[in-house]
Amino acid sequence: MKYLLILFLTFISIKTYALELTLSQGTVKPTPIAVTDLFSNNSSLEKIGKNISSVISDNLERSGLFIPLDKKAFIQSSESLSNQPRFEDWKVIKAQHLVAGKIETNNENISVEFRLFDVFAQKQIVGKKYKTSKKNWRRVAHIISDAIFQRITGEGGFFDTRIVYVAETGPKDNRQKRLAIMDQDQANHRFLTDGSYLVLTPRFSPNSQKITFMSYIKANSPRVFIFDIETGQQEIVGEFPGMTFAPRFSPDGSKIVMSYSDPDVGNSEIYILDLPTRATKRITNNSSIDVSGSFSPDGKKIVFNSDRTGRRHLYVIDVNGKNLKRISRERGSYYTPVWSPRGDMIAFTKQEGGQFYIGVMEIDGSNERMIAKSFHVEGPTWSPNGRYLMYFKDERTSADGSGGDSSLYSIDLTGYNERKIITPLGGSDPAWSPLMH
Repeated sequence: MKYLLILFLTFISIKTYALELTLSQGTVKPTPIAVTDLFSNNSSLEKIGKNISSVISDNLERSGLFIPLDKKAFIQSSESLSNQPRFEDWKVIKAQHLVAGKIETNNENISVEFRLFDVFAQKQIVGKKYKTSKKNWRRVAHIISDAIFQRITGEGGFFDTRIVYVAETGPKDNRQKRLAIMDQDQANHRFLTDGSYLVLTPRFSPNSQKITFMSYIKANSPRVFIFDIETGQQEIVGEFPGMTFAPRFSPDGSKIVMSYSDPDVGNSEIYILDLPTRATKRITNNSSIDVSGSFSPDGKKIVFNSDRTGRRHLYVIDVNGKNLKRISRERGSYYTPVWSPRGDMIAFTKQEGGQFYIGVMEIDGSNERMIAKSFHVEGPTWSPNGRYLMYFKDERTSADGSGGDSSLYSIDLTGYNERKIITPLGGSDPAWSPLMH
């Protein structure tokens, strides 16, 4: 999927107070919003207009911050609305915000215009127009959703993104695992590898066009690979005598942090590999097992987990290998840390008392909170706006207490609005892309 070239035209932008959100605790009461069908004088475009409006409505509803109102309750028609809203008609059905627009043909392309209104203030607060090909209507819907989300909440959107994950099928002791990718709303699903070799821990590049992952293409010799989503080409990231695993890109995409297990030593350490030069730098150096490195958004620090105290804890270290500090403080064992794109929190997997948790803490280890738990839950990944997490979960399904298929889930950072992500097969190891626009 090539990047979409879109013309942005702002019609009106009026300063309003954004919806105040609490990310640490409590809930936010969803805002009633009316999303109308895009108006068109061209009957051939009516279906596309309705599809765009439907995707916008679904996106906003899934965020947990909006309640799209039933279109059957709408009083004003889309044609009349294309000229001017009758705000009293929308106040009657208790809409706080109103989304309207129109769709037209422009040679071989389409022109999609939307306007967002504050119903009670009786004014337009944002309006934009996008020009693109008909086949890109869904991307336009996601971009409009992001514009609406950002204007009302004051936060960046996350709808024009993709998810890469490991699709799983077969018995637990002989899983077929292949890379798969889809839009955040589960549309445009496709497999990137054929399942002839094992793949694990895919992670997006900051430009969202490349993925790094661990693979067993060579039997008994796991390696870190880079996969180009557009071309399907993949390459090994360096040749090492031992095992390389758990890769993640740096914020600028020029480096990869990964774990390397030297067969002559036996333990694993954190390394940084510079992609242009392929030079490696060892970050940790001790007899413990150091794994799962993740860069801070400014690229200056790395969080990882280590058993150097006998139990797995989270540590932060400068990229030059200095200023090591343990940040996790509570009971239990910590795994798979990942730095929030906001830079203010770290998400992780935790195991304690026979239970798994997805948790978050501030970067100094304070204010630790568990936001999801299960018989087995693991592998958090952040949405690009830092408000949502996705992870995978094994449900306990059999009499002997073993787990069933893995599935992907998302949840609000407050611990509410948990939703199962529907995929064709079982899924694990999700990774959320940056915004594509």
